[in-house]
Amino acid sequence: MRKKLPIATMCSAHGNRTDFAFDFAQPTLVVQGEQALMWYLAKSPSPEALAAVQLACALLQQHSADDILELVPAATSVLIVFDHLKTDHLELTKRIQQWWPLPLPQGEKLGRVVTLPCYYAVEVAPDLARLASLHQLSMTEFIQCHSAQRYQVNAIGFAPGFAYLGDVPAAIATSRLATPRARVPKGSVGIAGSQTAVYPANSPGGWNIIGNCPLPMFDLHKDPVMPFAVGDKVQFVAIDRAEFFRLGGIIGEWQA
Repeated sequence: MRKKLPIATMCSAHGNRTDFAFDFAQPTLVVQGEQALMWYLAKSPSPEALAAVQLACALLQQHSADDILELVPAATSVLIVFDHLKTDHLELTKRIQQWWPLPLPQGEKLGRVVTLPCYYAVEVAPDLARLASLHQLSMTEFIQCHSAQRYQVNAIGFAPGFAYLGDVPAAIATSRLATPRARVPKGSVGIAGSQTAVYPANSPGGWNIIGNCPLPMFDLHKDPVMPFAVGDKVQFVAIDRAEFFRLGGIIGEWQA
């Protein structure tokens, strides 16, 4: 049996807006195999859409915890994996229809702010100097721009612990590499378009690498297994070389 997802913290980005209108007149649910449903809550990402996803996860855990095996939230949807011996697509759909439209919270609801250390240096970041030059910034200015922003966890995917964080300031947003690298070291902090992320493990990748985070992004021996959840905020904090090694950082090997 799959591990149940902890009840999600309410999205921090809903702010004070109370006029959010759902894109769909009825809950939009799509069958995903014998024991899963995809629940679409919005047509495009937004702070309000993510707040709706967070609330949907909380309601499912509150009212259907015995039937649910796993919830996988994303920016506009949540994948519901259920125990087919206890419920089915039709019964679960009827249950969700009773909650629609979701009562989005009024006023500001804050999720967690997760601080991640980042070693910004060319020895771990082959694209740092190039991106700074591309955007006509000094490396210090580039680093300050990236680390000053609080990024929202919009989705987790590609690999366990790989969080898509947005939005990168327009002053440093950069398209993906034309040719992906065969190997990007674990902990590499990258930029692709308006998103930034930390590679949780050694893997191929096409993001522009600007630093390295020495903390693990995914650890099965910890509870929770990831330091963040969809809807949380992430703040990068620049650290020096000594602190990077003290926290367990390593200088990884690169393959073009």
